[in-house]
Amino acid sequence: MYLVGIWVLEMADEEELEEEGEEDEDLEGEDGEDDDKPGSSKKVLIIVGVVLLLAVGGFAAAYFTGLIDPVIAWITGAEEKEQEEGQEGVRSVDAVFFPLEEVIVNLNTGGRKSSFLKIRISLELENSGDIKRVETVMPRIMDNFQAYLRELRIEDLKGAAGMYRLREELLSRVNTAVAPVKVHDVLFKEMLVQ
Repeated sequence: MYLVGIWVLEMADEEELEEEGEEDEDLEGEDGEDDDKPGSSKKVLIIVGVVLLLAVGGFAAAYFTGLIDPVIAWITGAEEKEQEEGQEGVRSVDAVFFPLEEVIVNLNTGGRKSSFLKIRISLELENSGDIKRVETVMPRIMDNFQAYLRELRIEDLKGAAGMYRLREELLSRVNTAVAPVKVHDVLFKEMLVQ
């Protein structure tokens, strides 16, 4: 970009020298009238081009370096969204944890030796007013958990991926059971496979 600017300035200097020679000839031949000269219109176009090039280059540099991000956030209203998300983060500080009773189930072993899963879970609720709703549908929650857990195999519980899938599945089932109350997370207090 710098080289383009130098080239444009050199071109403008060459045109100025040519125009000075033409002006001397024009002053001698005319009565002092100022005609639009082709050289002056080229000079204006070059200057406008350079200014536009610098403006676009400056804007692009500001955009890619992040200097213009606050302006874009202000225009699009992204600051308001960030504030709302920040308020949701405050929600987790006021969360209420509701412990469920211990669950013991036979795992699906496919005819091999019996295996058992013992699990203790707590639910993360938004506020203490939701506890009453969870208590009223507790039989439904436990039934959903029992039905799902009995179909699990030992291989399904191995590793972090297995724990993540188990957590997501239990969270989905408990949210279905307690709707319209929202359970934010299922927390494992104890998990034992025998």
